[in-house]
Amino acid sequence: MTQEVVQEQGWLTTAQMMDGLGLAETTPGPLILVTEFVGFLAGYGASGLTLGLTAAALTIWVTFVPCFLWIFAGAPYVEWISTRPRLSGALRAITAAVVGVILNLSIWFAVHVFFADVGSLSFGPANLVWPDPTSLDWRAVVLAFLAGGALLWLQWGMIRVLILAALAGVALGSLG
Repeated sequence: MTQEVVQEQGWLTTAQMMDGLGLAETTPGPLILVTEFVGFLAGYGASGLTLGLTAAALTIWVTFVPCFLWIFAGAPYVEWISTRPRLSGALRAITAAVVGVILNLSIWFAVHVFFADVGSLSFGPANLVWPDPTSLDWRAVVLAFLAGGALLWLQWGMIRVLILAALAGVALGSLG
């Protein structure tokens, strides 16, 4: 979605998309809520508040209704599906694809946080994000490693890490 709305359609800037992804990651609930954010900003950018609200409502409708229909239609058959080797294999493949999408999003997000200037290289249908190494923000890298270390090795709670990371970010920001 990021490539489509930022690079292809130009509805949002990279900074706006990162705000939406950050918002989705900090709220309880599905990451798919970023689609509403994108819908609102695209509509708002095209024609103001009325279209923004309409686009947000339409985005919610077309995102959640099909999902819930699939859930309600398929829920009674989940146990039966898991006993069928071919269908079970298909579900494992879908799970692997979702993990790949999350990994792609994580890399895209990290590159755009760590580097101020990010370009892209195209190889046929493949598009590779390519940062300018001279635009590395060392403060963002330090914060990411400190937060990761606190979460993974020190086993600190998320709230504690968020508060300390915010304070460290303010301190590092004052360094220029």
